[in-house]
Amino acid sequence: MRGTLRQQIRMAIGLTALIAAALAGLAAGFRPGAEIAVIMLSPVVGWFIGQLLARRMTAHLERLASSAASFASGNRSSRADTGGPREVRLIAEAFNRMADEVSTALSQVRAEENRKTQFVSDVSHELRTPLTAIRGAAETLLDGGVSPDDQERFLSTIALEAERLTRLANDLLQLQRIEGATGELALRQVDLRLAAERAAAMLEPLIEDRGVTLAVRGEAPKVLGDVDRLQQVVANLVDNASRIVGEGGCVTVELSSVEGDALLTVLDNGPGVPAEDLPRLFDRFYRADSSRARTSGGGAGLGLAIVRAIVSAHGGTIHAENLEGRGSRFTVRLPAAPQ
Repeated sequence: MRGTLRQQIRMAIGLTALIAAALAGLAAGFRPGAEIAVIMLSPVVGWFIGQLLARRMTAHLERLASSAASFASGNRSSRADTGGPREVRLIAEAFNRMADEVSTALSQVRAEENRKTQFVSDVSHELRTPLTAIRGAAETLLDGGVSPDDQERFLSTIALEAERLTRLANDLLQLQRIEGATGELALRQVDLRLAAERAAAMLEPLIEDRGVTLAVRGEAPKVLGDVDRLQQVVANLVDNASRIVGEGGCVTVELSSVEGDALLTVLDNGPGVPAEDLPRLFDRFYRADSSRARTSGGGAGLGLAIVRAIVSAHGGTIHAENLEGRGSRFTVRLPAAPQ
C-alpha cells in the first residue's frame, strides 16, 4: 500500500513538473511576470492531482471495507470489487477466496447439523411406535381380567416389539461403527463369489419361507475387504429384494468385472422402485413403502444405509436403478485387489 502511495506521489510530482514546463513554455510568449506565476501555481496543481489520486485509492479501500463489513454482518454473498490498483486488487481477491471458503465451511456445518437433527427425529419416531405398543400391552395385562388367550397375545406383542427395538439398536450401533472407524476393517483378499454363496446359504431358510427363488452366478476379481462386512452387503441386498418381490419372485446375484473392478449386482423381478424414491433409497430410516415394510416384517430402514456405509468404507460405490419392464438392479462396484 505504501508503495502505491509513493508511486502516486511520484506521479503527481512528475505531472507537476511537466505542467510547470508546459506552462512556462506558454508563458514565454506572454509578459515576463507570467513565468513567476506559473512556478507559483505548479505546486497547487500538483497538490490537486495528488488529492484526486489519493481519493481514488481511498474509494477502492472503502468499498473493500464495506464488503468485509457486510460479510461479517451475515451477508455471505458479499464479495469485494476486484478493480482498482494492483495492491488493492490482490487484497480484494484474497478476501473473496476467504469468503468462499468460509461460506462453504458454514454450509457444511449447517448441513451436518440438519442431518443430526433429522437423525434424532427419525430415531425418536422409530422408538415411539414399539414403546407405545409395549406400554399398551403391559398396562392391559396389569389391569387384570384378561383371558389366557389375550394374555398370550399381549405378551407376544411385547416380545416382538422388544425384538424390534433390539434390532434397531444393533443396526444403529453397527452403522456408527462402520461410518466412524473404517480403519478397523479386517482387510484381506476376498472371493466375492464365495462371499455371495455364503450369504445365500445363510438366508436360504428365510428365502424359501417367502417363496422366492435365489440364484448366484458369474465370477468377479478378488477384492481387498472385510469378508464379514461384504457378506452382509450381499445379505442385506438379497433380503431387501426378496421382501419386495414376494412369493413366486426371483432374485439373482451376478458377479462380473469392468475396467479391472469387481461388480456385484443384485437383480429382482419385482415391481421396481418408484422413481421419486431412488435418490433417497440409501438414506437412514428411509423406506420406499413404509406401510408395506412394517407389515412384511421390514426393519427400520437402515439396511440399505448400512450397505452404502460398508461399500464406501471399501472405496466402492453402489447404484440402484429400475429395469425396463419390471424389476430393479443394485450394482456394487469395488476396486479389485492388487495382484
